[in-house]
Amino acid sequence: MAWNEPGGNDQDPWNTNKKRKNTQGPPDLDEMLRKVSGFFGGSKNNGSNGENSRNIKYVTISVIVIAILLWFASGFYQIKEAEQGVVTRFGKFDKIVNPGLNWKPTFIDSVTKVNTQQIRSLRSSGQMLTKDENMVDVSLNVQYRISNPEEYLYNVTSPETSLEQATDAALRSVIGDMSMENIITSGLQEIGVKTEDELNKIIKNYNMGLTVVDVNLQKARPPEQVKQAFDDAISAREDKVRYTREAERYRNDVVPKAKGEAAKIEKEAEGYAETKVSIAKGEVDKLTQLLPEFQADPALTKERLYLDAMEKVYQNTSKVLVDNKGSNNLLYLPIDKIMNQAQNKTDNSAVQPVSDNQKNSEIGTPPSLRNNTNRQGRN
Repeated sequence: MAWNEPGGNDQDPWNTNKKRKNTQGPPDLDEMLRKVSGFFGGSKNNGSNGENSRNIKYVTISVIVIAILLWFASGFYQIKEAEQGVVTRFGKFDKIVNPGLNWKPTFIDSVTKVNTQQIRSLRSSGQMLTKDENMVDVSLNVQYRISNPEEYLYNVTSPETSLEQATDAALRSVIGDMSMENIITSGLQEIGVKTEDELNKIIKNYNMGLTVVDVNLQKARPPEQVKQAFDDAISAREDKVRYTREAERYRNDVVPKAKGEAAKIEKEAEGYAETKVSIAKGEVDKLTQLLPEFQADPALTKERLYLDAMEKVYQNTSKVLVDNKGSNNLLYLPIDKIMNQAQNKTDNSAVQPVSDNQKNSEIGTPPSLRNNTNRQGRN
């Protein structure tokens, strides 16, 4: 069959028909509108309108379900352990959520996370007027944390600025009630405590949602122009305190010793008094017992008492008494002394050697003559 015969032989060597079919020109606007209208069910003459409608419904429902799932999944959020979440619904405060996994309706609720455990610090300093109209340079550090997130976010426009102003006001109030001397010497701790109390009162009145943890006074000193004079005054006060403590320490060391010595002397005096009183009572008892004998024979009793007294006196003397009234020379010797001397000689002979002449002379001499010789040597 020829390539150009009628009946379907489409063997044109130049492919003119195919070229005409494959040639892509600009899209027909009317045809596009018909297709879109048919896809959304706008053409009732097309046989596939029912099937297209069902497809549109399935796609629409799928899109809606996916959108709802995405909206629901976007509402989950995490609150950390040290935080609290402030939830607002359409811009109005709704509630406070605790740490953990929570959910909110997106585009309806919004959440602001606030760290309620973090310790924050604020520094305040400046020159302030004291009670006695002196200027003092004061600097302190305030440590605080957020205790009420709702009040912190919505009651005060700028909580940090408000706290700084409140700290300055509280510090000036405390400094204004104290003298310069008290501030720079012993009132540093007192300033910190009073400032913290005043600051807590201000925060409570304005509902800032903050809690002051600590107030540290870093410095409190006079201006540089008069600093040297105040340093000298402080040094003098410190010396006074030091000397006072040294004196107290010396007193605490000396006074107990003196009291101990006094107590010891008192005890000794009491013991001596008791001894003397006991001796006196014993003498009284002895004389009381001699009273009947004295009443019976006074002369004999006096003689006996005299002899007893002389015996006691002679016991304590080392002298030898000689009685020359008679023809015979009688020696009254202290027997106890002679016995002590004999004992001493015995001890010395045990230590020192004795010569043979001495031994012979003592052996050949009778005891009576040896005693007489010793008596003459004492005379």
